[in-house]
Amino acid sequence: MGFIFAPPPQAVLPIAGEPEALFPLRRVFLIGHNYAAHNKELGAPDDPVIFLKPVDAVVPVPEGQLADIPYPPMSQNFQHEIELVVALRAGGRNISEAQAAECIYGYAVGIDFTRRDWHFTMRDKGQPWEKGKTCDAALPVTAVRKAEDVGSIEDLQIWLDVNGVRKQEGSTAQMMHSAAKLIAHLSTFWELKAGDIVFTGTPKGVGPVQVGDVLQGGIDKVGSIYARII
Repeated sequence: MGFIFAPPPQAVLPIAGEPEALFPLRRVFLIGHNYAAHNKELGAPDDPVIFLKPVDAVVPVPEGQLADIPYPPMSQNFQHEIELVVALRAGGRNISEAQAAECIYGYAVGIDFTRRDWHFTMRDKGQPWEKGKTCDAALPVTAVRKAEDVGSIEDLQIWLDVNGVRKQEGSTAQMMHSAAKLIAHLSTFWELKAGDIVFTGTPKGVGPVQVGDVLQGGIDKVGSIYARII
């Protein structure tokens, strides 16, 4: 028995400092409403929300390289959200926060791009967010840096510039729910496994981008990310 057409290649991320190693991706979980200041600018409540994006939306960005991100159709308000990404080496169901911390392989820097016009339209209608939150090639993610090389993530500076102008700036200390707490919570709804990654929310300052814009962002000790809107 064979495939009727070639299956898609396994989605992967590079691993910082290990050019021959790759991190295979399984699922992409995203957390909204995890920074209070960002919630205020969206007029959103402080309770975190969970949504998923297809793994083929991930654009691997090797260290020092530039990711080309296509401006999506059907939108006039395409916005950036820089985030700490957590990569899992193990998982389980109903795991504790302590167990969740042991499941973490490493961290990366990611940008979650959003059709904000559609996001708000669907949100206000009480309908699913996919038209706003799910875009082709709209999740650039850096190489994964091992947890032991990063150390504590309790107070890391996170920032994003657009065309050299600082737009987003904050600290992971402003997260209302820690990475371990988020992972434990996710495990009450899904069985988590190695290869899952979690976008942990974004600080204030999200805003629109246009074709030709160049973005540069980073998280202390984790890495830097570069992207261009095409």
